[in-house]
Amino acid sequence: MEKLLDVKNLHVSFDTYGGEVKAVRGVNFDVKKGETLAIVGESGSGKSVTTKALMHLIPKPPGRIKEGEILFEGRDLAKMSEKQMQKIRGKEISMIFQDPMTSLNPTMKVGNQIMEGLIKHQKMSKPQARKRVVELLELVGIPDAENRMKQYPHQFSGGMRQRVVVAIALACNPKLLIADEPTTALDVTIQAQILELMKDIQKKTDSATIFITHDLGVVANVADRVAVMYAGKIVEVGTVDDIFYNPQHPYTWGLLGSMPSLDSADEELFAIPGTPPDLLDPPKGDAFAARNKYAMKIDFEQEPPMFKVSDTHYAATWLLHEHAPKIEPPEAVKKRMEGMANSSSSSEGERV
Repeated sequence: MEKLLDVKNLHVSFDTYGGEVKAVRGVNFDVKKGETLAIVGESGSGKSVTTKALMHLIPKPPGRIKEGEILFEGRDLAKMSEKQMQKIRGKEISMIFQDPMTSLNPTMKVGNQIMEGLIKHQKMSKPQARKRVVELLELVGIPDAENRMKQYPHQFSGGMRQRVVVAIALACNPKLLIADEPTTALDVTIQAQILELMKDIQKKTDSATIFITHDLGVVANVADRVAVMYAGKIVEVGTVDDIFYNPQHPYTWGLLGSMPSLDSADEELFAIPGTPPDLLDPPKGDAFAARNKYAMKIDFEQEPPMFKVSDTHYAATWLLHEHAPKIEPPEAVKKRMEGMANSSSSSEGERV
């Protein structure tokens, strides 16, 4: 598949009174046309900063893209001016934010908020834009669209507001959709509906998606590939099967092991010890070493390169070095992998 987005050696920093916070430190990834890439990691790992940098949405100052390339269809977004980005933002790349109430203007009817992008980017007349708004609201599953478009955000439930935000993001048929934890503020039932809606819309529009989340359970249902971030770096990347059934980085083991499971009889959840490092002064070597019980001396001295596991799977851990001891994932992770394999095979049986 052809690459739509290719991010190379991206560095993003924030200049604070305490010094330079190196929030994103040499990130590399790509997104192909029509695929969904999930970026996962704890709060503060750099997920949202990375994607906001793609759209020039980090506050300047204190934020800045320090180094790197953001190639979108061959054009380097990192070198574009704000005026140039305004023609791309909303039209070619759209973003769905975490909280719909901060994304919507409480003083404007939702129909007018969706029409704004259509009139500006698609050069539609008001009657054309109104007709398209009705189609979009129906597409995202809002009934009685002609009447609902005349209402204000406070007249919608949380799930319906998020559907309106999805409609705004889709209004100009973007080639790339960035979803920044779009279901975090919603209850589990509505969360599942929004995720199903996004999958369905992606099939219909053939757009690519970057899905940011800290919830690996969400990833299994929506993504084609997964990039695991820690301390401003991508530490493992692969297909969903690579990450869930053959994880290689101890941090990925920790994320998988800490997932609650309805199938497990264990009362105790596996937890990653310690806290992420201070990116005002990033640690030498592997940033995860201090929290990694499998860390070796080299982890505290040298940063590991990305080792190739397969053509689709790479991980930055010295455990993959040919001279490293062979370490098995913890039992909690093995159980989680077995549970997911069992649920996957039973789902396949039901479909057959």
